[in-house]
Amino acid sequence: MNVSRRSFLSGAAAGAAGTALTAGVLAEGARVDAAAATTGGPVAAPSYPFHGVHQAGVLTPGPADKQNASCFAAFDVTAARGDLADLLKTLTGRARFLTAGGAPADLGLGEPPSDSAVLGPEVPADGLTITAGVGASLFDDRFGLAARKPARLTPMRIFPDDAPDPAWLHGDVLLQLCAHHPDTVHHAIRDITRQTRGALQLRWKIEGYNSPPRPSGTGRNLLGFKDGTANPTGGTATSLVWTDGPDEPAWTRGGTYQVVRLIRMLVEFWDRVSTNEQENMFGRRRDSGAPLDGNNEFDTPDYAADPQGSVIPLTSHIRLANPRTPDTADQQLIRRSYNYDLGVDPNGNLATGHIFTCFQQDVRRQFEAIQTRLAGEPLTDYVQPFGGGYFFVLPGVTDTADWYGRALLS
Repeated sequence: MNVSRRSFLSGAAAGAAGTALTAGVLAEGARVDAAAATTGGPVAAPSYPFHGVHQAGVLTPGPADKQNASCFAAFDVTAARGDLADLLKTLTGRARFLTAGGAPADLGLGEPPSDSAVLGPEVPADGLTITAGVGASLFDDRFGLAARKPARLTPMRIFPDDAPDPAWLHGDVLLQLCAHHPDTVHHAIRDITRQTRGALQLRWKIEGYNSPPRPSGTGRNLLGFKDGTANPTGGTATSLVWTDGPDEPAWTRGGTYQVVRLIRMLVEFWDRVSTNEQENMFGRRRDSGAPLDGNNEFDTPDYAADPQGSVIPLTSHIRLANPRTPDTADQQLIRRSYNYDLGVDPNGNLATGHIFTCFQQDVRRQFEAIQTRLAGEPLTDYVQPFGGGYFFVLPGVTDTADWYGRALLS
């Protein structure tokens, strides 16, 4: 059956922005997936440490063990110049409490309750991590921070195959919230927006869910393929993530650069493509996740034995993203992506896709180098990036006296 991609794409960009009000559909889908995840995969930790040199949510928990539910929320800072430190202290305090869990303050029956009670009278930690980052726009002339901007922090670059929607781009502050259940994520973002009202204004927000292993190994994206198989691990991951450039301001030590890309997946169009063609576009088998020259998901593709791309096409996603050459070894990054579902667009098509997020030392050397190679790949007919941004994840909060951005503002 032939499908006109042009007619399918008509109105897609508008649909991406116009379906935010139907995001409640996501919560139920995420809840079902989270429940399914309890039957297999790693045992979920009840909580993760908030204090440390680095923030949780980057390498803790590991990308392969990431929580089932997520929220990515970008904000504009509306606080006055002299109130920025107080805002960051408030944000730190709420994140510290929410990630640890406990009993909300009792303000008495005559006052509005201090907590929404979405999670009951006692707030469970539920594996919540809150990862705070800042965008390039925070370093404009509002707060006098221009000279302290991270050396590699810029507005997100728009690539040739992107369809940017300004309503879904950039932000002064990004919060990445991940937890085992979607109601925990909802509770946390609701608490934070309440406590920071007048100082932070939501710019865009999207919720995501993590697919459990089916039947085993790495979870799948909404195109049906395993996602994140080749993530670096151990010391390799550490060496590729945390800021260490000699030209970086001293306050950035312990931080990392985060890229968020909101990618619409044209699933109805994709579902009309043969399995063989889908596998050639990815370079992996759909059922097992194995490279086309291997048998198991984590087999290493042997490009040297296939220089003409007879088995794994030269235009395949895995070959372009990671050529596995000495020159590209330092371009790897840590992926921590989620699926999303915003309901339907005005044309009646599914508004679903991928929240791609990754962490690295140098956006240009790592993410942008990879994305440049991917420009024009066959998959671009089936995906439509429309939003997101570049952010710098602040160094960790080391103890109870510390707070987000303390070194930046000192």
